[in-house]
Amino acid sequence: MCYRIKNRDEHFKHDAWPKRILSLDGGGLKGILTIAILQRIEDMLRARHGNNPAFRLCHYFDLIAGTSTGSIIASALTLGWRVEQVRQQYMDFGERIFEKSLLRQGFLRARYDEKKFSTELKKAYGEHVTLGGDELQTGLLVMTKRLDTGSPWPISNNPNGKYFESQAGGVIGNGKYPLWQVVRASAAAPSFFDPESIRIVDDAGNKALEGLFVDGSMSPFNNPALQAVMYATLQGYQVAWPTGVDKLLLVSVGAGAADPSVKKANITAVHSVNALLSLMDDCSALQETLLQWMSSSPTARQIDLELGDLQHDLIANTPLFSYLRYNVDLTAESVRGLDPTLQDLKSIESLSDIDAPENMTVLHELGRLAAERDISDDHFSSIFDLVLQ
Repeated sequence: MCYRIKNRDEHFKHDAWPKRILSLDGGGLKGILTIAILQRIEDMLRARHGNNPAFRLCHYFDLIAGTSTGSIIASALTLGWRVEQVRQQYMDFGERIFEKSLLRQGFLRARYDEKKFSTELKKAYGEHVTLGGDELQTGLLVMTKRLDTGSPWPISNNPNGKYFESQAGGVIGNGKYPLWQVVRASAAAPSFFDPESIRIVDDAGNKALEGLFVDGSMSPFNNPALQAVMYATLQGYQVAWPTGVDKLLLVSVGAGAADPSVKKANITAVHSVNALLSLMDDCSALQETLLQWMSSSPTARQIDLELGDLQHDLIANTPLFSYLRYNVDLTAESVRGLDPTLQDLKSIESLSDIDAPENMTVLHELGRLAAERDISDDHFSSIFDLVLQ
């Protein structure tokens, strides 16, 4: 079976063919769970398309969105990496970047070295690859937040986007931003890494201006799925894909749902962190509710005892898109259900940490087991299969 491979512009094009979005949550090094789930999806979709060893997720998905660690993975997939290649790089990356240092203890400086982080991203993607570069083989949407204005910034390689090209007054187009720098900005989690400065206005006769960016999880979009749907369908973003259960597919992959019962030491600063994490969880839960309310989904979960799964109580007369959501619950009961060999409670609780490289092998295995249990070939309607040559 030979299918047609599109370039970036063809993926973004508003045409008669169904469109597919892949959305990847933030979650620090728990992103290795995301990668395990993606491996199952890649294997399944490759088999559906003739077991072509050259198959890549960037051939199937027209837009890949990511926040924080999700942006690291999304960018690699957009560049045409196999999921196994992403896994290998991610494992090495995690060990090097999240190396503990006695010189970075306390609350006065970031725990980890942003320069080392930047160096690793440059090596992985190429220092001179820009968001508008031909190296990116499909649509990419990176969620970050501009700290100095307090505004969420969805940054994309959409060639028709309002801010893709440079503009009068020295405004630098998004297409000129270095890919590594956009990803570094999206993953600049407060207290873990210092913010990232991106030059957004040049100094050719104008005052240079740099925006200060932090992790996209500091916006409502640690789960970028709803933002990705809005980006793909709202007229203002200049993509404007049509909606409909047979016209738009959203596949959303989590990075492990942290156990909310795991609490840190009883000190004020940590209470603040826990409150922020709780708010992030609330935003993600609200987004999942909205997405199920808008869609047809064979993976819809029960929201609560009052609402059910919302599949018979849609926001419109017909579903606006097809929706698949995959994630791994990291509560002790769920973890032991996946892998009965994991019994030590403290070790299970540590799986919710976002900066523990020592957990990556276990987390990847949990992701693999969950994907094997939860992902079915019939979740992916044949209407979304790639067009044959």
